[in-house]
Amino acid sequence: MTSKNRPRFDPRTLKDLAGDKVFARGEAYAREGKVDILGSGPDRVLARVAGEDDYRTVVSGQGTAVAGECSCPAFAREGVCKHVVAAALAANAAALSGAADGGGVLQRVRTHLESRDAGTLIAIIMDMAERDSALLRKLEVAAAAAGPDAAALETRLRTAIRDATRTRGFVDYEDAPRWAAGVDAALDMLAATASGRHAARAVELAGFAISRIEAAIEKIDDADGHCSALLAKAQGIHLEACREARPDSVALARELFLRETEGEYDTFHAAAAHYAEVLGKEGLAEYRRLAQAAWDKLPAQIGRSRRESGFQADGYRLASILDFFAERDGDLAMRIALRAKNLSSPWAVLQLAAFCCDHGREEEALRHAQEGLWLFEDERPDERLVSFVVDLLLKAGQKAQAEAHLWRAFEKAPSLSLYGRLDALGGEGAAERAIGRLQWDLEGVSPARWHHSADLLVRVLIEAKQHDAAWDRVRAHGVSQTVKEALARASEATHPNLALAVYAERVEELVGVGGDSAYQDAAALIARMRPLRDAAEQAAYLADIKARHGRKRNFMKLLG
Repeated sequence: MTSKNRPRFDPRTLKDLAGDKVFARGEAYAREGKVDILGSGPDRVLARVAGEDDYRTVVSGQGTAVAGECSCPAFAREGVCKHVVAAALAANAAALSGAADGGGVLQRVRTHLESRDAGTLIAIIMDMAERDSALLRKLEVAAAAAGPDAAALETRLRTAIRDATRTRGFVDYEDAPRWAAGVDAALDMLAATASGRHAARAVELAGFAISRIEAAIEKIDDADGHCSALLAKAQGIHLEACREARPDSVALARELFLRETEGEYDTFHAAAAHYAEVLGKEGLAEYRRLAQAAWDKLPAQIGRSRRESGFQADGYRLASILDFFAERDGDLAMRIALRAKNLSSPWAVLQLAAFCCDHGREEEALRHAQEGLWLFEDERPDERLVSFVVDLLLKAGQKAQAEAHLWRAFEKAPSLSLYGRLDALGGEGAAERAIGRLQWDLEGVSPARWHHSADLLVRVLIEAKQHDAAWDRVRAHGVSQTVKEALARASEATHPNLALAVYAERVEELVGVGGDSAYQDAAALIARMRPLRDAAEQAAYLADIKARHGRKRNFMKLLG
């Protein structure tokens, strides 16, 4: 229970979450009486906060454990707002004064309504319904659901869904939450019919709602993912209604298969698994038959010759469906065969090999992976696939073959990671061979022109601790600033003057860019330069920096 000597929500935590500016605005809202506490429980405060509009705000937790939600646009964008702060501070004030014990506006309204007779309550609700079309529609649907006319109920629900999902042009980011709230309310009406005598109609209407939401997605700035949540909710209603209504299992299988394989948004992904209880033996058999027939029509995707068309989305979906059935049957050979049909990329080969490995078939995994390297030997090597093969070969005690694969990949497309593995396997001899290969790349390259191979060569020389050779390459070919700084850091002890020159150049670049982050990086580099030369030289350098950049006050503060 919240102590009367301590605020319910820790103000410092609120300020950290909201920031000084938002906190100050929320504090002003609370002070100006713009917050009505609607309900207050041990773990949750519901409030109405007046701003440009009236916003529904919830603050949950206690002490330093604070979370909130608000219907305002700022909360949708930033995840925090002044209304949450205001509600929390108002709750603190109520708790400290003892007013929170009253339960809030909602409790007072409930107490009042419980004292009135049914006729008075009906009159109040009817008056509200005349002014609120959403409430009127909800009451209309509830009345139809209670009556004998199922067709009338379907008409009203269909109208409610159609009206709620209509976009009337493009729905921008600010309006998307309001649109989604309307659709959510329509789905709530539909959900109320999913478990009763109208469940069969709810099945059809849930499918209608899903189609409407999917059609609306391209007309909405849905950066916050409202439509995904709505689709998941509608699909859940569809499943619940199917469990209640028990439609024909074969017909349901055909409908679900069509939606899963042709739907653009994966609303019915893994439908066979989710609806297995409803589909039963006959429905699942039909689902599998449809998937297998479509799968058999797909050509195998093997290597580059098939990659132009690729393994389209329907292929991946069919593979997923059939994999569910194969896993259900314990048919590992079938699961491997499904993955082996799509070898259109090194990544697909790696997925197949890794699957075999995960199921204890390491020899088969190695065979598939090596065949994949051969299949794509005319392309840039995929280092993930190469490393997979190398790891399996080393595990099998075939070091020479593993090293041969690494060298083949390095010769085609040298990289620091490949060099690292070669160095670990081959020692100093590997370093010299790799350096020679990279130097060959630089033959004929203009000394004034930066080249990727020069970067890589210098990085390899750094790893090999050949700093003299690395600086020679920098002078001969030039390297990127990042590599130059890496060499400077690695060779501070042996080449302090060269490192100092690199750091000084970088300091000038950072100060020229400006901004607190750049100034902090520049100050850190200046501090790093201090132990690389005597105190007098560092003092002279620092004095020169201050003389030239003295107007940059934030930078000067960092230098002291």
